[in-house]
Amino acid sequence: MDDRVRLKVYYRGQILLQTSEGVKFVCENPLDIIIPFTLSFEELKGVICEKMDSQISSTVSCILYRYPISVFGGFVQFQTKYATDEASMQEIFSVYLESRSRISFIKLYIEFEQSAADRDIELEDYNSDSEEEFESNYEVIDPGVDEDQADEAMVADVADVANALANQQPFVEPSFMRSLDLEAMHAPEFPQYVNAELPLMPDDEFTVGMEFSSREAVIKAMKDYTIRKGVDYRVHESEPTTFYAKCTQYGAGCDWLIRVSKMSRKFCWEIRRYNGSHTCTRATISQDHSKLDSNTVAEAIKPLVEVDPSIRVKSVIAEVHAKFNYTISYRKAWLAKQKAVESIFGGWKASYEALPIWSFRGCKPIVQVDETHLYGKYKGCLLVAVSQDGNNNIVPIAFAIVEGETSEAWYFFLSNLRQHVVTRDGVGLISDWHDSIRSVIARSNGAWSPPRAFHMFCIRHIESNFLRKFKAPYLQYK
Repeated sequence: MDDRVRLKVYYRGQILLQTSEGVKFVCENPLDIIIPFTLSFEELKGVICEKMDSQISSTVSCILYRYPISVFGGFVQFQTKYATDEASMQEIFSVYLESRSRISFIKLYIEFEQSAADRDIELEDYNSDSEEEFESNYEVIDPGVDEDQADEAMVADVADVANALANQQPFVEPSFMRSLDLEAMHAPEFPQYVNAELPLMPDDEFTVGMEFSSREAVIKAMKDYTIRKGVDYRVHESEPTTFYAKCTQYGAGCDWLIRVSKMSRKFCWEIRRYNGSHTCTRATISQDHSKLDSNTVAEAIKPLVEVDPSIRVKSVIAEVHAKFNYTISYRKAWLAKQKAVESIFGGWKASYEALPIWSFRGCKPIVQVDETHLYGKYKGCLLVAVSQDGNNNIVPIAFAIVEGETSEAWYFFLSNLRQHVVTRDGVGLISDWHDSIRSVIARSNGAWSPPRAFHMFCIRHIESNFLRKFKAPYLQYK
Protein backbone atom coordinates (compact mmCIF):
# COMPACT_ATOMS: atom_id res chain seq x y z
CA MET A 1 0.00 0.00 0.00
CA ASP A 2 3.03 2.28 -0.10
CA ASP A 3 2.13 3.46 -3.59
CA ARG A 4 -1.36 4.57 -2.60
CA VAL A 5 -2.85 7.52 -0.71
CA ARG A 6 -5.86 7.30 1.57
CA LEU A 7 -8.23 10.26 1.30
CA LYS A 8 -11.17 11.24 3.50
CA VAL A 9 -13.54 13.36 1.42
CA TYR A 10 -15.96 15.83 3.04
CA TYR A 11 -18.79 17.50 1.12
CA ARG A 12 -21.95 19.51 1.74
CA GLY A 13 -20.81 20.22 5.29
CA GLN A 14 -18.87 22.93 7.08
CA ILE A 15 -15.34 24.29 7.23
CA LEU A 16 -14.49 25.21 10.83
CA LEU A 17 -11.67 27.76 10.79
CA GLN A 18 -10.77 28.09 14.47
CA THR A 19 -10.52 24.78 16.28
CA SER A 20 -7.88 23.20 18.50
CA GLU A 21 -6.34 21.59 15.41
CA GLY A 22 -6.65 24.61 13.12
CA VAL A 23 -8.95 24.25 10.12
CA LYS A 24 -11.37 21.32 10.38
CA PHE A 25 -13.74 19.79 7.82
CA VAL A 26 -17.13 18.50 9.02
CA CYS A 27 -19.91 16.65 7.21
CA GLU A 28 -22.42 13.92 7.96
CA ASN A 29 -20.96 11.01 5.98
CA PRO A 30 -17.39 11.56 4.72
CA LEU A 31 -16.09 9.23 2.04
CA ASP A 32 -12.98 7.05 2.33
CA ILE A 33 -11.11 6.79 -0.97
CA ILE A 34 -7.78 5.17 -1.77
CA ILE A 35 -5.99 6.43 -4.89
CA PRO A 36 -2.64 5.62 -6.54
CA PHE A 37 0.17 8.17 -6.85
CA THR A 38 -0.29 8.09 -10.62
CA LEU A 39 -3.83 9.51 -10.50
CA SER A 40 -4.28 12.85 -12.31
CA PHE A 41 -6.28 15.83 -11.07
CA GLU A 42 -9.13 15.28 -13.53
CA GLU A 43 -9.20 11.58 -12.69
CA LEU A 44 -9.47 12.45 -8.99
CA LYS A 45 -12.58 14.55 -9.66
CA GLY A 46 -14.04 11.66 -11.63
CA VAL A 47 -13.36 9.17 -8.85
CA ILE A 48 -15.01 11.46 -6.29
CA CYS A 49 -18.13 11.85 -8.42
CA GLU A 50 -18.36 8.08 -8.90
CA LYS A 51 -18.23 7.49 -5.15
CA MET A 52 -21.04 9.94 -4.45
CA ASP A 53 -24.62 8.96 -3.83
CA SER A 54 -26.33 8.01 -7.06
CA GLN A 55 -28.98 10.62 -6.35
CA ILE A 56 -26.34 13.36 -6.43
CA SER A 57 -25.55 14.46 -9.96
CA SER A 58 -23.00 17.22 -9.54
CA THR A 59 -19.70 18.32 -11.01
CA VAL A 60 -16.73 19.04 -8.75
CA SER A 61 -15.88 22.73 -8.96
CA CYS A 62 -13.46 23.18 -6.07
CA ILE A 63 -11.18 20.96 -3.98
CA LEU A 64 -9.59 22.06 -0.70
CA TYR A 65 -7.07 19.90 1.14
CA ARG A 66 -5.58 20.12 4.62
CA TYR A 67 -1.86 20.14 5.28
CA PRO A 68 -0.16 20.03 8.71
CA ILE A 69 2.09 22.73 10.18
CA SER A 70 4.24 21.96 13.21
CA VAL A 71 3.95 24.53 15.99
CA PHE A 72 5.62 24.88 19.35
CA GLY A 73 5.48 22.05 21.85
CA GLY A 74 5.36 19.42 19.10
CA PHE A 75 1.71 20.10 18.31
CA VAL A 76 0.32 20.22 14.80
CA GLN A 77 -2.10 22.74 13.28
CA PHE A 78 -3.84 22.30 9.94
CA GLN A 79 -4.23 24.89 7.18
CA THR A 80 -5.88 24.59 3.77
CA LYS A 81 -4.89 24.99 0.13
CA TYR A 82 -6.77 24.76 -3.13
CA ALA A 83 -6.08 21.80 -5.40
CA THR A 84 -6.35 23.09 -8.97
CA ASP A 85 -3.98 21.15 -11.23
CA GLU A 86 -1.36 18.40 -11.51
CA ALA A 87 1.12 20.38 -9.41
CA SER A 88 -1.46 20.43 -6.62
CA MET A 89 -1.78 16.66 -6.84
CA GLN A 90 1.98 16.30 -6.41
CA GLU A 91 1.78 18.58 -3.35
CA ILE A 92 -0.94 16.37 -1.87
CA PHE A 93 1.21 13.27 -2.44
CA SER A 94 4.23 15.03 -0.90
CA VAL A 95 2.21 16.05 2.18
CA TYR A 96 1.09 12.45 2.61
CA LEU A 97 4.61 11.02 2.27
CA GLU A 98 6.12 13.55 4.67
CA SER A 99 3.36 13.29 7.29
CA ARG A 100 2.08 9.71 7.20
CA SER A 101 3.87 8.96 10.46
CA ARG A 102 1.45 11.46 12.09
CA ILE A 103 -1.63 11.34 9.86
CA SER A 104 -3.14 8.25 8.25
CA PHE A 105 -5.01 10.08 5.48
CA ILE A 106 -5.36 13.42 3.69
CA LYS A 107 -8.64 15.25 4.22
CA LEU A 108 -10.34 16.95 1.25
CA TYR A 109 -13.34 19.26 1.13
CA ILE A 110 -15.32 19.27 -2.11
CA GLU A 111 -17.60 21.95 -3.51
CA PHE A 112 -19.92 21.39 -6.45
CA GLU A 113 -21.15 23.49 -9.32
CA GLN A 114 -24.75 24.57 -9.21
CA SER A 115 -27.16 22.43 -11.17
CA ALA A 116 -28.91 23.84 -14.23
CA ALA A 117 -32.10 24.19 -12.21
CA ASP A 118 -30.31 26.23 -9.53
CA ARG A 119 -28.77 28.49 -12.14
CA ASP A 120 -32.10 29.02 -13.90
CA ILE A 121 -32.72 32.40 -12.30
CA GLU A 122 -33.12 35.89 -13.61
CA LEU A 123 -30.69 38.46 -12.22
CA GLU A 124 -31.94 41.99 -12.58
CA ASP A 125 -29.47 44.69 -13.64
CA TYR A 126 -26.62 42.18 -13.70
CA ASN A 127 -24.69 44.17 -16.28
CA SER A 128 -24.74 47.48 -14.43
CA ASP A 129 -21.74 48.51 -12.34
CA SER A 130 -23.62 51.33 -10.65
CA GLU A 131 -21.61 53.74 -8.57
CA GLU A 132 -23.70 56.44 -6.99
CA GLU A 133 -22.09 59.62 -5.70
CA PHE A 134 -23.53 60.42 -2.31
CA GLU A 135 -21.39 63.49 -1.70
CA SER A 136 -24.06 65.01 0.56
CA ASN A 137 -24.25 61.89 2.72
CA TYR A 138 -20.59 61.51 3.66
CA GLU A 139 -20.09 60.52 7.24
CA VAL A 140 -17.32 62.72 8.63
CA ILE A 141 -15.47 61.28 11.59
CA ASP A 142 -14.69 63.58 14.45
CA PRO A 143 -10.97 64.50 14.31
CA GLY A 144 -10.74 63.63 17.98
CA VAL A 145 -11.79 60.01 17.44
CA ASP A 146 -9.03 57.41 17.64
CA GLU A 147 -8.32 56.35 14.06
CA ASP A 148 -7.17 52.93 15.22
CA GLN A 149 -10.56 52.21 16.76
CA ALA A 150 -12.50 53.84 13.93
CA ASP A 151 -10.77 51.75 11.25
CA GLU A 152 -11.18 48.52 13.17
CA ALA A 153 -14.93 49.12 13.43
CA MET A 154 -15.21 49.90 9.73
CA VAL A 155 -13.32 46.82 8.58
CA ALA A 156 -16.07 44.54 9.95
CA ASP A 157 -17.36 42.06 7.45
CA VAL A 158 -20.66 42.96 5.83
CA ALA A 159 -22.57 40.22 4.10
CA ASP A 160 -23.44 40.81 0.47
CA VAL A 161 -27.11 40.51 -0.36
CA ALA A 162 -28.00 39.11 -3.78
CA ASN A 163 -31.36 40.20 -5.19
CA ALA A 164 -32.37 37.29 -7.38
CA LEU A 165 -35.90 36.40 -8.52
CA ALA A 166 -36.85 32.89 -9.52
CA ASN A 167 -37.40 32.68 -13.24
CA GLN A 168 -40.86 31.34 -13.90
CA GLN A 169 -40.38 31.27 -17.71
CA PRO A 170 -38.34 28.74 -19.72
CA PHE A 171 -34.71 29.74 -19.44
CA VAL A 172 -33.27 31.47 -22.49
CA GLU A 173 -29.55 32.11 -22.31
CA PRO A 174 -28.85 35.84 -22.88
CA SER A 175 -26.25 36.64 -25.51
CA PHE A 176 -23.81 38.18 -23.06
CA MET A 177 -23.71 34.97 -20.99
CA ARG A 178 -22.16 33.05 -23.89
CA SER A 179 -18.94 34.99 -23.39
CA LEU A 180 -18.88 34.83 -19.59
CA ASP A 181 -15.99 33.28 -17.72
CA LEU A 182 -17.95 30.77 -15.65
CA GLU A 183 -14.92 30.05 -13.49
CA ALA A 184 -15.18 33.61 -12.16
CA MET A 185 -18.20 32.63 -10.07
CA HIS A 186 -15.86 30.49 -7.98
CA ALA A 187 -13.36 33.27 -7.37
CA PRO A 188 -12.50 33.19 -3.65
CA GLU A 189 -14.34 35.89 -1.76
CA PHE A 190 -13.06 35.30 1.74
CA PRO A 191 -9.47 36.10 2.76
CA GLN A 192 -9.26 33.18 5.24
CA TYR A 193 -8.94 30.82 2.21
CA VAL A 194 -6.58 32.89 0.03
CA ASN A 195 -3.89 35.38 0.90
CA ALA A 196 -4.70 38.01 -1.71
CA GLU A 197 -1.65 39.86 -2.97
CA LEU A 198 -1.79 43.63 -3.36
CA PRO A 199 -1.52 45.02 -6.89
CA LEU A 200 1.70 46.65 -8.00
CA MET A 201 1.56 50.42 -7.76
CA PRO A 202 3.57 52.30 -10.40
CA ASP A 203 5.72 55.03 -8.83
CA ASP A 204 4.34 53.95 -5.44
CA GLU A 205 1.03 55.66 -6.27
CA PHE A 206 -2.54 54.54 -6.75
CA THR A 207 -4.14 54.93 -10.17
CA VAL A 208 -7.74 55.07 -11.39
CA GLY A 209 -8.81 51.60 -12.53
CA MET A 210 -6.51 49.74 -10.13
CA GLU A 211 -8.23 46.57 -8.91
CA PHE A 212 -8.19 44.78 -5.54
CA SER A 213 -9.40 41.31 -4.65
CA SER A 214 -11.40 42.32 -1.56
CA ARG A 215 -12.33 45.12 0.80
CA GLU A 216 -9.64 43.98 3.20
CA ALA A 217 -7.04 44.28 0.44
CA VAL A 218 -8.16 47.87 -0.20
CA ILE A 219 -7.79 48.88 3.44
CA LYS A 220 -4.43 47.12 3.74
CA ALA A 221 -3.11 48.91 0.66
CA MET A 222 -4.34 52.26 2.00
CA LYS A 223 -2.63 51.71 5.34
CA ASP A 224 0.61 50.52 3.74
CA TYR A 225 0.61 53.58 1.46
CA THR A 226 0.06 56.13 4.24
CA ILE A 227 2.61 54.49 6.54
CA ARG A 228 5.22 54.40 3.78
CA LYS A 229 4.55 57.98 2.65
CA GLY A 230 4.34 59.40 6.18
CA VAL A 231 0.87 60.87 5.58
CA ASP A 232 -2.59 60.15 6.95
CA TYR A 233 -6.22 59.97 5.82
CA ARG A 234 -9.69 60.14 7.32
CA VAL A 235 -12.56 57.85 6.25
CA HIS A 236 -15.60 59.80 5.01
CA GLU A 237 -17.72 56.94 3.70
CA SER A 238 -17.51 53.25 4.51
CA GLU A 239 -20.29 51.17 2.97
CA PRO A 240 -20.54 47.52 1.87
CA THR A 241 -19.76 48.56 -1.72
CA THR A 242 -17.85 51.83 -1.30
CA PHE A 243 -14.79 53.10 0.55
CA TYR A 244 -14.09 56.86 0.38
CA ALA A 245 -11.29 58.72 2.20
CA LYS A 246 -9.57 62.11 2.19
CA CYS A 247 -6.29 63.42 3.53
CA THR A 248 -6.48 64.72 7.09
CA GLN A 249 -5.21 68.04 5.65
CA TYR A 250 -7.86 68.13 2.91
CA GLY A 251 -8.90 71.73 2.28
CA ALA A 252 -5.84 73.05 4.08
CA GLY A 253 -3.20 72.63 1.41
CA CYS A 254 -3.79 69.05 0.23
CA ASP A 255 -6.46 67.74 -2.17
CA TRP A 256 -5.70 64.02 -1.82
CA LEU A 257 -8.79 61.79 -1.93
CA ILE A 258 -9.64 58.29 -3.09
CA ARG A 259 -12.86 56.40 -3.81
CA VAL A 260 -12.91 52.62 -4.25
CA SER A 261 -16.07 50.73 -5.24
CA LYS A 262 -17.03 47.08 -5.49
CA MET A 263 -17.59 45.96 -9.09
CA SER A 264 -20.13 43.12 -8.99
CA ARG A 265 -19.49 41.98 -12.57
CA LYS A 266 -15.70 41.96 -12.19
CA PHE A 267 -15.72 40.30 -8.75
CA CYS A 268 -13.26 42.90 -7.46
CA TRP A 269 -12.88 46.37 -5.95
CA GLU A 270 -11.73 49.15 -8.26
CA ILE A 271 -10.42 52.70 -7.76
CA ARG A 272 -12.94 54.99 -9.46
CA ARG A 273 -11.62 58.35 -8.34
CA TYR A 274 -8.16 59.50 -7.32
CA ASN A 275 -6.66 62.99 -7.11
CA GLY A 276 -2.99 62.05 -7.19
CA SER A 277 -0.26 62.16 -4.58
CA HIS A 278 -0.32 64.11 -1.33
CA THR A 279 0.86 67.72 -1.33
CA CYS A 280 0.69 68.22 2.42
CA THR A 281 3.63 68.57 4.79
CA ARG A 282 4.78 65.18 6.01
CA ALA A 283 6.20 66.54 9.24
CA THR A 284 2.73 66.31 10.78
CA ILE A 285 3.28 62.61 11.55
CA SER A 286 5.01 61.83 14.86
CA GLN A 287 7.36 58.94 15.58
CA ASP A 288 4.26 56.71 15.68
CA HIS A 289 1.50 56.46 13.06
CA SER A 290 -2.25 56.19 13.64
CA LYS A 291 -2.63 53.68 10.79
CA LEU A 292 0.13 51.51 12.19
CA ASP A 293 -2.40 49.97 14.55
CA SER A 294 -2.08 46.78 16.56
CA ASN A 295 -3.80 44.72 13.85
CA THR A 296 -1.30 45.86 11.20
CA VAL A 297 1.61 45.20 13.55
CA ALA A 298 0.21 41.76 14.42
CA GLU A 299 0.18 40.77 10.74
CA ALA A 300 3.75 42.04 10.33
CA ILE A 301 5.17 40.07 13.28
CA LYS A 302 3.31 36.79 12.69
CA PRO A 303 6.40 35.02 11.27
CA LEU A 304 8.41 35.95 14.37
CA VAL A 305 5.67 34.91 16.79
CA GLU A 306 5.13 31.61 15.00
CA VAL A 307 8.81 30.74 15.49
CA ASP A 308 9.05 32.12 19.05
CA PRO A 309 5.72 32.75 20.83
CA SER A 310 7.64 34.05 23.87
CA ILE A 311 9.29 36.85 21.90
CA ARG A 312 9.88 39.93 24.07
CA VAL A 313 7.89 43.12 23.52
CA LYS A 314 11.03 45.20 22.99
CA SER A 315 11.99 42.84 20.16
CA VAL A 316 8.58 43.50 18.59
CA ILE A 317 9.18 47.26 18.83
CA ALA A 318 12.61 46.84 17.21
CA GLU A 319 11.16 44.71 14.39
CA VAL A 320 8.45 47.29 13.67
CA HIS A 321 11.02 50.09 13.61
CA ALA A 322 13.21 48.15 11.20
CA LYS A 323 10.28 47.36 8.91
CA PHE A 324 8.26 50.59 9.02
CA ASN A 325 10.72 53.17 10.45
CA TYR A 326 8.29 54.03 13.28
CA THR A 327 8.67 53.50 17.01
CA ILE A 328 5.40 52.23 18.43
CA SER A 329 4.38 52.32 22.08
CA TYR A 330 4.97 49.44 24.45
CA ARG A 331 1.20 48.96 24.85
CA LYS A 332 0.59 48.75 21.10
CA ALA A 333 3.44 46.25 20.69
CA TRP A 334 2.09 44.13 23.55
CA LEU A 335 -1.44 44.15 22.08
CA ALA A 336 -0.07 43.25 18.64
CA LYS A 337 1.86 40.31 20.08
CA GLN A 338 -1.26 39.02 21.88
CA LYS A 339 -3.31 39.28 18.68
CA ALA A 340 -0.62 37.49 16.68
CA VAL A 341 -0.43 34.67 19.25
CA GLU A 342 -4.23 34.33 19.27
CA SER A 343 -4.38 34.36 15.47
CA ILE A 344 -1.79 31.56 15.19
CA PHE A 345 -2.43 29.42 18.25
CA GLY A 346 -5.93 30.45 19.42
CA GLY A 347 -7.10 32.59 22.35
CA TRP A 348 -7.23 31.82 26.06
CA LYS A 349 -10.92 30.92 26.01
CA ALA A 350 -10.61 28.65 22.99
CA SER A 351 -7.49 27.02 24.46
CA TYR A 352 -9.22 26.36 27.78
CA GLU A 353 -12.23 24.87 26.02
CA ALA A 354 -9.89 22.64 24.00
CA LEU A 355 -8.11 21.24 27.09
CA PRO A 356 -10.22 18.05 27.18
CA ILE A 357 -9.34 17.40 23.55
CA TRP A 358 -5.61 17.96 24.06
CA SER A 359 -5.57 15.96 27.29
CA PHE A 360 -7.19 12.95 25.64
CA ARG A 361 -4.27 12.74 23.20
CA GLY A 362 -2.06 11.87 26.17
CA CYS A 363 -4.49 9.39 27.68
CA LYS A 364 -4.82 5.68 27.17
CA PRO A 365 -6.93 4.69 24.14
CA ILE A 366 -9.90 4.03 26.44
CA VAL A 367 -13.16 5.94 26.83
CA GLN A 368 -15.74 5.03 29.47
CA VAL A 369 -19.26 6.46 29.26
CA ASP A 370 -21.98 6.31 31.87
CA GLU A 371 -25.04 8.18 33.10
CA THR A 372 -26.60 9.21 36.36
CA HIS A 373 -30.03 10.62 37.07
CA LEU A 374 -30.37 14.07 38.61
CA TYR A 375 -32.65 14.27 41.63
CA GLY A 376 -32.26 17.89 42.67
CA LYS A 377 -34.39 20.90 41.79
CA TYR A 378 -33.74 20.36 38.08
CA LYS A 379 -34.44 16.87 36.83
CA GLY A 380 -32.73 15.16 33.97
CA CYS A 381 -29.83 12.89 33.22
CA LEU A 382 -26.08 13.53 33.23
CA LEU A 383 -24.06 11.73 30.53
CA VAL A 384 -20.31 11.58 31.18
CA ALA A 385 -17.24 10.40 29.27
CA VAL A 386 -13.91 9.81 31.03
CA SER A 387 -10.52 8.37 30.17
CA GLN A 388 -7.31 7.47 32.03
CA ASP A 389 -3.87 9.02 31.91
CA GLY A 390 -0.55 7.19 32.28
CA ASN A 391 -0.83 7.27 36.08
CA ASN A 392 -4.29 5.64 36.04
CA ASN A 393 -5.92 8.93 37.02
CA ILE A 394 -9.45 9.56 35.75
CA VAL A 395 -9.61 12.38 33.22
CA PRO A 396 -13.09 13.80 32.42
CA ILE A 397 -13.30 14.66 28.73
CA ALA A 398 -16.99 15.41 28.05
CA PHE A 399 -20.40 15.65 29.66
CA ALA A 400 -23.95 16.54 28.65
CA ILE A 401 -27.18 17.17 30.55
CA VAL A 402 -30.17 15.66 28.76
CA GLU A 403 -33.83 15.00 29.56
CA GLY A 404 -33.40 11.26 29.95
CA GLU A 405 -31.35 8.19 28.99
CA THR A 406 -32.85 7.72 25.55
CA SER A 407 -31.43 6.57 22.23
CA GLU A 408 -31.57 10.10 20.83
CA ALA A 409 -29.75 11.50 23.86
CA TRP A 410 -26.97 8.91 23.59
CA TYR A 411 -26.77 9.42 19.83
CA PHE A 412 -26.28 13.16 20.35
CA PHE A 413 -23.64 12.58 23.01
CA LEU A 414 -21.65 9.81 21.31
CA SER A 415 -21.69 11.36 17.85
CA ASN A 416 -20.39 14.68 19.15
CA LEU A 417 -17.86 12.89 21.36
CA ARG A 418 -16.55 11.02 18.29
CA GLN A 419 -16.51 14.09 16.09
CA HIS A 420 -14.87 16.59 18.42
CA VAL A 421 -12.93 14.71 21.14
CA VAL A 422 -12.25 11.05 20.39
CA THR A 423 -10.97 11.61 16.85
CA ARG A 424 -8.36 8.85 16.71
CA ASP A 425 -9.06 5.26 15.75
CA GLY A 426 -8.41 2.05 17.66
CA VAL A 427 -9.98 3.19 20.93
CA GLY A 428 -11.94 1.06 23.37
CA LEU A 429 -15.42 2.23 24.42
CA ILE A 430 -16.56 0.88 27.79
CA SER A 431 -20.21 1.15 28.82
CA ASP A 432 -22.99 -0.73 30.57
CA TRP A 433 -25.49 -3.00 28.80
CA HIS A 434 -28.10 -0.29 28.19
CA ASP A 435 -30.22 -0.84 25.08
CA SER A 436 -29.93 2.82 24.03
CA ILE A 437 -26.14 2.68 23.91
CA ARG A 438 -26.12 -0.57 21.95
CA SER A 439 -28.63 0.81 19.43
CA VAL A 440 -26.51 3.93 18.91
CA ILE A 441 -23.38 1.83 18.37
CA ALA A 442 -25.26 -0.21 15.76
CA ARG A 443 -26.26 2.90 13.76
CA SER A 444 -23.03 4.88 14.12
CA ASN A 445 -21.89 4.10 10.55
CA GLY A 446 -18.79 2.38 11.89
CA ALA A 447 -17.65 5.30 14.06
CA TRP A 448 -17.84 3.14 17.20
CA SER A 449 -17.28 -0.25 15.55
CA PRO A 450 -14.12 -2.20 14.62
CA PRO A 451 -11.58 -1.32 13.39
CA ARG A 452 -12.20 2.30 14.38
CA ALA A 453 -13.40 1.45 17.89
CA PHE A 454 -14.08 -1.60 20.06
CA HIS A 455 -17.16 -1.62 22.25
CA MET A 456 -16.72 -3.38 25.61
CA PHE A 457 -18.88 -3.77 28.69
CA CYS A 458 -17.98 -2.70 32.21
CA ILE A 459 -17.42 -5.75 34.42
CA ARG A 460 -18.61 -3.79 37.45
CA HIS A 461 -22.02 -3.27 35.84
CA ILE A 462 -22.17 -6.92 34.79
CA GLU A 463 -21.51 -8.04 38.38
CA SER A 464 -24.11 -5.64 39.78
CA ASN A 465 -26.75 -6.74 37.30
CA PHE A 466 -25.95 -10.42 37.91
CA LEU A 467 -26.37 -10.15 41.69
CA ARG A 468 -29.53 -8.06 41.29
CA LYS A 469 -31.08 -10.68 39.00
CA PHE A 470 -30.14 -13.87 40.88
CA LYS A 471 -30.01 -12.47 44.42
CA ALA A 472 -27.28 -14.90 45.47
CA PRO A 473 -24.73 -13.11 47.68
CA TYR A 474 -22.63 -16.26 47.98
CA LEU A 475 -21.86 -15.95 44.26
CA GLN A 476 -20.25 -12.55 44.80
CA TYR A 477 -16.52 -12.48 44.03
CA LYS A 478 -14.36 -11.96 47.10
